[in-house]
Order: sequence, then C-alpha cells, then structure tokens
Amino acid sequence: MRDDENSGFVSSMAARAKRYYTYVPLVSCLAMPDVAATAARDAYTVFGLAEALKNTLEHGFSSVWVEGELSNFKAYPSGHWYFTLKDEHAQLSCVMFRGNNLRVRPRPQDGDQLLLRGRVSVYPPRGGLQLICDHMQAAGTGALQRAFEQLKQRLDAEGLFDPAQRRPLPARPHRIGVITSSAGAALHDILDTLQRRWPLAEVFLWPTPVQGAAAAPAIVRALAGLPRRAAVELVILARGGGSLEDLWAFNEEAVARAIRACAVPVITGVGHETDFTIADFAADLRAPTPTGAAERASPDAADLRAQLHKLELALHRKVEERRTHAHQLLAALRERLQRQHPARTLQRKAQQFDELSARLARQHPHRVLDERRARLHRALGQLHTATRHRLSVLRQRATAHTLRLDTRHPQAGITLQRREVGMLQRRLELGARQRLEAGRQHLKRACLTLEMLDPQAVLKRGYAWASDAEGHVLTDASTLAAGQPIRVRLHRGGFGAEVRDIQPPAASSDAS
Repeated sequence: MRDDENSGFVSSMAARAKRYYTYVPLVSCLAMPDVAATAARDAYTVFGLAEALKNTLEHGFSSVWVEGELSNFKAYPSGHWYFTLKDEHAQLSCVMFRGNNLRVRPRPQDGDQLLLRGRVSVYPPRGGLQLICDHMQAAGTGALQRAFEQLKQRLDAEGLFDPAQRRPLPARPHRIGVITSSAGAALHDILDTLQRRWPLAEVFLWPTPVQGAAAAPAIVRALAGLPRRAAVELVILARGGGSLEDLWAFNEEAVARAIRACAVPVITGVGHETDFTIADFAADLRAPTPTGAAERASPDAADLRAQLHKLELALHRKVEERRTHAHQLLAALRERLQRQHPARTLQRKAQQFDELSARLARQHPHRVLDERRARLHRALGQLHTATRHRLSVLRQRATAHTLRLDTRHPQAGITLQRREVGMLQRRLELGARQRLEAGRQHLKRACLTLEMLDPQAVLKRGYAWASDAEGHVLTDASTLAAGQPIRVRLHRGGFGAEVRDIQPPAASSDAS
C-alpha cells in the first residue's frame, strides 16, 4: 500500500473511531468525577474494542489490493498459508485459507513480489491487523492482464476468433506436427499419448523456445514452415504450465495471426486447464493441457479396432448371405439347365422310343391287323345278320298284311298296305346302306390306325430296329455279347451285323 493510501487509511480509521468513543483529557476526568463515572460506564473492553475495529475494517475495506514482497511464508498441514507482506516502510500479516490457495500455481516463495486481493481484518487474540487473501498473483501481472484483455477484444472485434473460421480436424491423421520445447515435459506427454492412442501417426517436431522474447518469433516461423516442409495434416502448439509472464509468448498478436494463417488446423495445449491465452482463442481447437491436445489430435486405436471388428462381423454376415444366395441361385440354374439340356431331352425321347418299340414288340402288327380284321368281319356279319333278321321280320309283317288284305279284299286297304310295304322296303334298304357305310368308315379308321402303328411307318421315318437270330426285337444293350450276330431292319430291306462295341445305358438316363 502506498504512503498516500496509508494516510487516507489512517484518517478513515480515526473518523470511524469517533462514532464509538470521544477523546477526553485526563485532567478533566480527574477534576470531574461525574464525567469520569459516565466515561467508565461507556468504556470498551479490550476484546470489545478489537471486535469493533474488526467490524469497522471488514465493512470499510471488504476488498482491497495490496502489493509487496512475500516473507515468513508458512504452509500448515491444514492447507492454510500464513505469511507477511512487506515493503520498505511497513509490513502486514496475511492469511490465505486452503479453499482459496488451491488455485494458486506455482506455490509462492519468500522474496516473491505479489499482488494480493482480500479484506482487512483484526485478529482479536493478538489485536493485530491482518489481510485475509482470496486471490494471489505475481506483481506486475495486472498490466499484463489489461494488455491481454485489450488485445483479446480487438482481435475478437476483427473476427479473428470467429468460430466459423475454425477448420475441422482430420479424423485419422498420419502426419502430425508438434511445436514446443524439445526439453520440456510437454513434449514427452504428447509423444507418450500419441504412441499409446495412435502409433500409426508420424510425428514431426519443430523445437522452439516457449518462454522469453525469442519465443513468439520462433513460434511464428514454425507455424509457417512446419506444414510446408513436413506436409503435416495438423499442428499441436503446446507448453507446460506457468505464470502469466511465462505464458506471454502465446498472448502475442503475431502468434495469433500465424495460427489463423497456418495451412493446416492448429490445436493448442498451453498450461493448465485454468490457463487461457490469445493463442487458445485463435486456434481451431483448444485443449486444456498438452496431453489433452494429443488426445484431441489422435483417434483411439482401441476404439478403431472395436469399430473394425464390428465392421468385419457385419461384412462377414453380408458375404455369407451373398454366398448362400449365390449358391441357391446357382443350384436353381443348374437344375433348370439339366432339365432343358439337349442331352436330357434326347435321353427322354430315346426312352420313349424304347418304350414304344417294346410296346410294338409286344403287339405284333400282323396279329393286330388280324384281330382288327376279325373284329371287322364279325361286325359285318352281325350287321348282315341283323339286316336279314329285320328284312325277315318286315317280310313276315308284309306277308301278314297281304294275307289280311287278301281275306278282306278291300281295294283301298290293299293299296294302302302296299304303299306301307314299299315304304318299309325303302327304309330297310336305306338303313342297310347307312349301316354298311358306317361299317366301311369304321374299317377305314381302323386301317389308318393300324398304318400309324405299323412298324414300317416308323422305319419309313428313318428309324431301324434290331433283332437277334431268332427274330426277337433287341431293346437292351446289356443283353448282347461281343461277336453276336444281329439283324437290322430298315424301311427298305435290311442287313446282318455283328456286335463289336457295347455301350451300357448312361447313368443320367437311368436316374431320369
């Protein structure tokens, strides 16, 4: 706290103290007992005065900033910090409780120049003035923080942080660039993470300083040169944690513009999760740590293996379905082809021919003709017999009518009966002719049928039949013997032959 602030602080304390008591000269109090008695009744106890001061200070100085040098730093097992903040002219006892100091990184050391924020209070047991801190940062970071906010607002208004400008990351990059210090722990974290998650990737390191005046220009050169020289697919820009001054290279405007101008997407992993830099806002993706940046840049090989296994199972099922369908289709086509194959058709026709030949052999044509002729003659005989019987009956009836007419001698009746007899004779003749014509037609159809069944007609179409020496028709090659003489009958004539090569029936023919 500066001297002018100290004088103001003292004046304020004096003004507020007047509300609690009034200064009275000691001589006056001794001379006036009544006044002294009244003052004694209104006097504070030591603890009461300390509490009054404590309340006054905490209400009047609920949040103040104090800058000074740290000394007498002690961290107790409870997690609370106790220390002294001093300058050239004064010192102030301070306490920072565990709930607030957990966010302070790194832990301060004696001699550090700090900027503290807290409330002023009095510790009644000792009556000492103390500052209860709720925020701590290195001295000088206030100006840096203001510069950070101003640059952030300006670049944001310019559109440099527009989310629409962020580029998508490659899902499975095979060439990854890393810009960081070659001696820092961040590099080892990145390499270990990439080796564990995505060992297929080839990593290209462009070592740069990540702290100090030379860091920002080196980072700018790396962002421009790494994609061009190594043909990487994305870049990881990272460093470990540190103070605002340590991370200031990543708050430079040139670095932010180089990130946006980089030819490939950029992932930042600077500091810890609570650290934000201008580079984080300009990057295509901000990760909380270098390890997190490596995780965001790489797919998990285990997840990919699981996905590939699922795809393999699905592909196997699909292939099996296609293969089963193809086998079924092939079997159907093979069966259809076998049914329609010319050889099968010829086999069926040959079998039909063999059956017809066997039937013809069982039913000799001459015998069939003789039977048909006998049946025809019997039919004609029956027709003649019936006709003669009918004529006989009609003649008998005519004779009876004639006798009846002769006995009666009526001329008109005789004439009528004669007409009736004539009509009956004509009907008889017509019926006989019709029956005879029907018999002729039946005989003609029978002859045509016999001609169709006549083996000569089959031979006339180019076929032939073979018979053994006894004249039995041959239908089965298995009954023959090599050297056996046979006779072959053609349409016109025949010839003798001798069996030389016996071909048994085909298996497919038997199966059909």
